[in-house]
Amino acid sequence: MHVVFVRGPTGSTVATVHRADGVSLLLPGYDRKHRVPHDLAHYATERALEMPGGVFGAIAAGGVFENMRVIGGKPRHDAAARSKRLLDAHRDTLTMAELLAGVVHRAVEEDTPEQTTVLVRGAWQSLGSGPFPWTDDHVDQAVRTLTELAVEWEAQGTVKVIWPDHLVAPLPESRGIRRGRRGRT
Repeated sequence: MHVVFVRGPTGSTVATVHRADGVSLLLPGYDRKHRVPHDLAHYATERALEMPGGVFGAIAAGGVFENMRVIGGKPRHDAAARSKRLLDAHRDTLTMAELLAGVVHRAVEEDTPEQTTVLVRGAWQSLGSGPFPWTDDHVDQAVRTLTELAVEWEAQGTVKVIWPDHLVAPLPESRGIRRGRRGRT
């Protein structure tokens, strides 16, 4: 999936997402007060931590958030139901992605990367269960990636990235009506 971040007419970020299924979508940002776009923080964090159930993995799988709109291609006949099923199934991961991307975003925005690992671990413990699933290097990579993308953003006002195919959110089974013959008793 290809994603292009550009500065919108109001100063906020607009991401154009080109999914593998041929559908293109607009994802508006609400981040005029930040130097670094928040959705870029999602990209860097979710990619470095390999979170297929985060924002970009969900979009790649067919998820469409309320603020998005289709600008090209033909969505599936069941796109809305599929999106709802997908987003509902990954709600906890999406919440965690929001929290962790916020920590990484703040570290790059405020130029305080040395505190990020401790803060990400604390954020994980506030919502997660079990041992911390990433290494310090994963967290450091998220900060490095976002820092590099922020430099490109500030210099050019646009950033083009690719979301990897192996980080597409799994689609849960449909719980529709089961058809077929039932066994007789």
